[in-house]
Amino acid sequence: MTQTPLPVVISCGEPAGIGPEVVARAWAALADTVPMVWLGDPRHLPTDIPHRIVDTCAEAPAISATALPVLATDFGSAATPGVPNHTHAPHVIDVIAKGVALVRDGQATALCTAPIHKKALMDGAEFAYPGHTEYLAALAGVDNVVMMLASDQLRVVPATIHIALDQVPTTLTSQSLRRTIEMTHAGLRDLFGIAVPRLAIAGLNPHAGEGGAMGRQERDWIAPLIDQMRNEGFDLQGPQPADTMFHAAARARYDAAIAMYHDQALIPIKTLDFDRGVNITLGLPFIRTSPDHGTAFDIAGSGVANPTSMIEAIRLAHRLALS
Repeated sequence: MTQTPLPVVISCGEPAGIGPEVVARAWAALADTVPMVWLGDPRHLPTDIPHRIVDTCAEAPAISATALPVLATDFGSAATPGVPNHTHAPHVIDVIAKGVALVRDGQATALCTAPIHKKALMDGAEFAYPGHTEYLAALAGVDNVVMMLASDQLRVVPATIHIALDQVPTTLTSQSLRRTIEMTHAGLRDLFGIAVPRLAIAGLNPHAGEGGAMGRQERDWIAPLIDQMRNEGFDLQGPQPADTMFHAAARARYDAAIAMYHDQALIPIKTLDFDRGVNITLGLPFIRTSPDHGTAFDIAGSGVANPTSMIEAIRLAHRLALS
């Protein structure tokens, strides 16, 4: 007997942003290939996309080819594109938690999250986390996760994420960088099937410190850590000047790059492949992906939002779950 496939579960994200419309367009593009189910208020979906309310994830695969399956949550009101409603914030948070529970209970294969607006959640529900990634880690009961941004052209991981730039040098430690390298290595091996991952490590300072003339962290502890981990069997390059790591010839020499802070990682991938970048959280006990863009309030509801990153995020979640 052929077993009915389980769906990818998609949390709605910020209803006033582009999340509902790019999910709807993604369903239209993937309806024949990826079973999925959306968690949210049906009033927030575009009216030109057919949807059907289901009671369980198990119902979704049989429906997904002809209508977007919806596990409905009543947010209390419709959404106004571009204008967050503070009363929606607790429901946005709750839907993420429901998505995690469905995947962990084996009712769905993976979680794909639409963009949230952190200030709206903080204002409406006193959201206590810097972002999606940290909230998912708390829900999963894990202390450490890694945010990987991936496309066909580049995989990159920031060793520090949602902190101010002046906090990076003190937050970044030998222990935390080692953990990031180890988790990236494990993710490439276990999810992407790369037996011996090649990792390029960026320097923290311009020119990777230039021997201490532009910063001492590379000389004092980053390079010694890399040497130590090489001796343990890791295939590592660096520390390398970040401004020479991301051209085509350099990218061909590694499977993922480790950057030292948020923008050092995200600027290259968004420049190279803005529409197809996908956020993958490594270290969770389930698969989670997300499009690599925000809520885009300025174009929400206009019908011009590009769904490509959401399409790629759902497709990758499905592929990783099957691997």
